[in-house]
Amino acid sequence: MKNLKKLTILHSNDLHGDFLAEKVDENLVGGVSRLSGYVNKVRNEEKNVIYTISGDMFRGSLIDSEFQGISTIEIMNLLAPDVVTLGNHEVDYGLAHLLFIEKCATFPIINANMYLKLNGVRLFNSHFIKEIDGMRVLFIGMLTQDVLARTTREGLIGTMVDIEDAAQEVGKICDAYRTTDIDFTVLLTHIGFEEDKKLAAALDPAWGVDVIIGGHSHTLLSEPCEVAGIPIVQAAIGTDQIGRFDIMVDTDNNCIDSYTWQCIPITADNCPRDEALEEVINKLAMMGLSLASEDNN
Repeated sequence: MKNLKKLTILHSNDLHGDFLAEKVDENLVGGVSRLSGYVNKVRNEEKNVIYTISGDMFRGSLIDSEFQGISTIEIMNLLAPDVVTLGNHEVDYGLAHLLFIEKCATFPIINANMYLKLNGVRLFNSHFIKEIDGMRVLFIGMLTQDVLARTTREGLIGTMVDIEDAAQEVGKICDAYRTTDIDFTVLLTHIGFEEDKKLAAALDPAWGVDVIIGGHSHTLLSEPCEVAGIPIVQAAIGTDQIGRFDIMVDTDNNCIDSYTWQCIPITADNCPRDEALEEVINKLAMMGLSLASEDNN
C-alpha cells in the first residue's frame, strides 16, 4: 500500500508591485489584501500548505518605486511566502541594494545560478528545503542570463549562459541530496514559459524534479503543460489570480501520485481581506503619493 501525503502549493509570479485591488465590471479584483486572505484561508483549511513566488516582486507601482523595493519587502513579509526566487526586476535598483533588501526579508530568497563574475561566488542560496509533516520539499531557484541581460546593466553579475547549463546546475543540487530522503522537488524559475519547457526536456529523470513553477512570460494557463512528465505552470501577472496545486505525494517513491491544478481568481467572492496588511498598504500608498508630489514640485 502506498504511503501518500497531501501537499498544497500556492504560487504567484510577476507581482510587479500590484498591491491594490482594481475595479473590473463594478467588482473589485485582485490586490494583495485579498491575495493574502486567500493564502491564509487555505492555510487554515489544509494541513500542508506552501506558498511560493517565482520572481519579479518589484517594479510597476508607486508604492514600490518611491521606496525602491523596501516597501515591497515589508508587504511581502506580511504576505509570508515560504520561499521566493529572483526575477529580472529584483536587480533593477542595483546589486548592492538587492543584497540589502534580502537582509530585510523574513523569508528565503533563492537562486542557483547568479554569481559574481570576478570570483564566481554565488550571491544567494541556490535552494531551500521546506520540512512539512515529515516531508522534505526541495526548492531550486533559476534565472538565465538571457532574462537578466534584458533589464540590467549590472556588469558585476553573471548567470549560467543557457538552458543546458541551468539543467546541469539543477542536476548538481539534486545529486548532492541523493543520500537524503527528499520527498518532492520543485523548480522555481523566472525564465519564461517556452524556456521552462526546454528546461524540463533537458532534465535527467533521475534527478527527480516533480514540478516547474515559473514566471517572466506572464502566461495564463487553463491547465498545466506537461513536458517529460513534469507539470509546468504559471499564474499570469499581478494579484488578480493565484495558482494552486493539490498534490498527493508518494513518499515511498518520492514522486507525484496524482494532482489537480487550477488558477484561482482573487475576488471578494472567495478571498477574505487581510485587514492588517491592507492597513499597511494604504499607509504606504499615501506616503508614496506624498513623496511623488514633493518630487514633482
